[in-house]
Amino acid sequence: MTNQEILNRCDHTLLKATATWEQIRELCDDAVKYRTASVCVPPCYIKRIREAYPSLNICTVVGFPLGYCVKGAKALETKQAIEDGVNEVDMVINITDVKNGDYDKVTDEIRTLKEICGNRILKVIIETCYLTEEEKIAMCKCVTDGGADYIKTSTGFGTAGADLKDIELFKKHIGEGVKIKAAGGIRTIEDLHAFASAGCDRIGTSSAVSLLKDAL
Repeated sequence: MTNQEILNRCDHTLLKATATWEQIRELCDDAVKYRTASVCVPPCYIKRIREAYPSLNICTVVGFPLGYCVKGAKALETKQAIEDGVNEVDMVINITDVKNGDYDKVTDEIRTLKEICGNRILKVIIETCYLTEEEKIAMCKCVTDGGADYIKTSTGFGTAGADLKDIELFKKHIGEGVKIKAAGGIRTIEDLHAFASAGCDRIGTSSAVSLLKDAL
């Protein structure tokens, strides 16, 4: 896979609490120049980005990064993001529901947000670092049954990020049509190629452009 093909799969990401408009604008300029899949940005910047970059593919986060706000709050976040001009939503599951074994609630929340998203892409962050293998397998079913477009490994704010072993696990247990996004801790060219080769249709990282631009 070429470096450009890798960049085409990357959600060029800046989700730091201190992100300034100048940094966000640089992120967007790089996304346009190097043709990344999207920019993944805080919800508060969506409207401003849409006005400045009318054709840019914008991704944002909902219930981020801990996921334990109530379903109604996530629904309102999603509706507002769509009103502001977002194209893709990366939601965080309620991990407390997972730990309580309330998998039906997880599925229902995913389904609710997908209904709001409609034909926009919904990615579901399951935060693998907090889950057992059994719980990860259960989340593959929840994401599938909820109708989401992607299962995503991590927020990048947990105790660990993406792991190739989890990608292999996902591939065995997600339903037909569900894609995979790896995120968190992907900081080298080798990482980028490894996760793409493993079958990730998207990679969330802040490092891809800086790593690959000189090699294009």
